[in-house]
Amino acid sequence: MKRYLKHYINGEWVESTGSETTEVINPATEEAFGEISLGTKEDLDKAVQAARDAFPHFSQMPKEERVKMLEDIAEEYNNRKDDIIDTITEELGSPVEVSEKVHFMMGYNHFAQAAESLKSFSFVEEYEGHTRMKEASGVSGLITPWNFPTNQTSTKIASAFAAGSPVVLKPAEQTPFAAFILTEIFDKVGVPKGVFNLVNGTGEVIGDGISSHKDIDFVSFTGSGATGEKIMKNAAENITNIALELGGKSPLIVLDDADVKDAARTALTHITNNTGQVCSAATRTLIPSSMKDEFEQAIKDVLPEFKVGDPHEGNHMGPIVSQKQWDTVQSYMEKGTEEGATLLVGGPGKPEGLEQGYYAKPTVFTDVDNGMVIAREEIFGPVMCVLTYDSLDEAIEIANDTEYGLAGYVYGKDKEKLRKASAGIRAGRVKVNDTKADFAAPFGGYKHSGIGREWGDHGIEEYLEVKTILGYPEK
Repeated sequence: MKRYLKHYINGEWVESTGSETTEVINPATEEAFGEISLGTKEDLDKAVQAARDAFPHFSQMPKEERVKMLEDIAEEYNNRKDDIIDTITEELGSPVEVSEKVHFMMGYNHFAQAAESLKSFSFVEEYEGHTRMKEASGVSGLITPWNFPTNQTSTKIASAFAAGSPVVLKPAEQTPFAAFILTEIFDKVGVPKGVFNLVNGTGEVIGDGISSHKDIDFVSFTGSGATGEKIMKNAAENITNIALELGGKSPLIVLDDADVKDAARTALTHITNNTGQVCSAATRTLIPSSMKDEFEQAIKDVLPEFKVGDPHEGNHMGPIVSQKQWDTVQSYMEKGTEEGATLLVGGPGKPEGLEQGYYAKPTVFTDVDNGMVIAREEIFGPVMCVLTYDSLDEAIEIANDTEYGLAGYVYGKDKEKLRKASAGIRAGRVKVNDTKADFAAPFGGYKHSGIGREWGDHGIEEYLEVKTILGYPEK
């Protein structure tokens, strides 16, 4: 059993002022494999004070020293590769290969990219008549989700460090152990005391405490829309600046000239990667009406490539993170049938032979209307809706008929149609065909998908305030 019953405050591991703990469940076995302490308001206040005390010095640390610190973190992060992979596989149920190629690598790339972006980042800009200075906004409270224990955590921390902002982190209770490894990395490379603080706990105590804390200057949150709304309300009481990366119901527009089998494979990849627990996943696939029969057959043909099972046995998809989330996904599967959608593959229940573990079947509904609940709400599991269109204009209209706007995808060959579709989708990031991720490119959403942008230069900007000086003396 892993037991992390201390918080990390002001450069030291300290006992919680409370006695409450919670177990961490391995979703592949449904058994507890660890335990963490649940922090108190007093623990949080201590962490915030440590960060405030560190702010004057850290915010003035020369840029070159912060670059070196980020590079040292990236190097030590790489040294802990096996530990990170093993931990994410155990706490999230992620297949080993996914833990390495996705979770581990995304965390590494954020630290490496922040160091690279910082090298050319300008904190002072001269304009005719005035000077603009970009200064660290202060203490940053970070609240991160369970589905990517390194990605969202690393991009927030790396950007805050680059900007000169001390942080207080609350990781998700379901997947907390990757954050402990990050903490050990920061401790080893000598991140100054108080610059990084970790307080575990519940959303009701530590999450609410961060978003409503009068001594926290900026709050960055990734998670559900409902929690995002609550954070906005809490932060409003102190006029605290916030950044929110929330849900999505992202469209994948398949053009009429696309290779049908490749398009089906891409669509299935989206709902099976990380067991569909991806806020930017393409969960609505839009295909030409004339392609419907061929696409449905292609889905059936390609599906066997996406094996579900034990994360340690080379499978593509592992379990859902928890019993609660599994139940939620099952309810949506049942809702799809109730609404009159056609269940093409998958459906409620566990895959054959997988009775232990929170495993779900990759599920595809066809004959879906965009007004159905399964096409409107974020399911956060391996469930895809297939909708048809008769013109590209109609496809774009359907794609944008959602309260979300986190991501969009276009798949096909015709360059003009690819441009039209990608420009027409109202979302913070649109991916054309199978383009690889760019960690310097901004990430964030329109509408209910959030406020602000992470990754690269834009990520650093989130942790800065802009000061305008008129008549700044020349050197």
